[in-house]
Amino acid sequence: MLYLLMQLKRFASTFVSKISYLKKSFSSKPFRLLDIGAGNHSASKIKRVFPQCEYHGVDLERDYNNSEEDFKLMSGFYEMDLTKLDMSVIPDNYFDGIWMVHVIEHLHNGDEVIKKLLPKLVSGGYLYIEYPGIKSTKLPSMYGSLNFNDDATHVRVYSVAELTKLFKENNCVVLKGGIRRNIWFMLAMPFRIIVYLMKGKKLEGNLFWDLLGFAEYVWVRKN
Repeated sequence: MLYLLMQLKRFASTFVSKISYLKKSFSSKPFRLLDIGAGNHSASKIKRVFPQCEYHGVDLERDYNNSEEDFKLMSGFYEMDLTKLDMSVIPDNYFDGIWMVHVIEHLHNGDEVIKKLLPKLVSGGYLYIEYPGIKSTKLPSMYGSLNFNDDATHVRVYSVAELTKLFKENNCVVLKGGIRRNIWFMLAMPFRIIVYLMKGKKLEGNLFWDLLGFAEYVWVRKN
């Protein structure tokens, strides 16, 4: 029974955009990943689906909802303030993928951060960025963030057009971009709401992200 639950959890995780775009990029091949924003047990979640991934994490604080088990799964961890633009400790031309999911909106100079990260990516490597888009500024406020301003640490709104221009100017091809609309999350939304209510939990804004178009994304390959 435990094995079955673990397999179901693994299967369900493949629908998360962070995971699904790793699958689109690398399929079942081994790859080296630099995960910008490595909290919330991200290493464990990714290694569960991609056991051959060489995982390296970056975060402002080491212990942002991570356990020692998470750190054991990491080949490297870089504790740094990205806004200072000093990434010399991260090796150049090493990573097959750089993932930056719901981080850039916390950076006032996220465009410059991206430029500093691109040399870390090998030629032919992939980059995936996800963030609250302009539409999020017009959504109602809700617990757990449905409006951009629900999170006081959000400092800048980015757009697909702005990031596409940046990547094209820095030797990259934008493979896909737009508003995140995960059909599986939208179909599962009523059931997730029921589970929240049955558990007596307060409904969170992220339950409605895909339906209401809270997030945008850009998926890129470096030439």
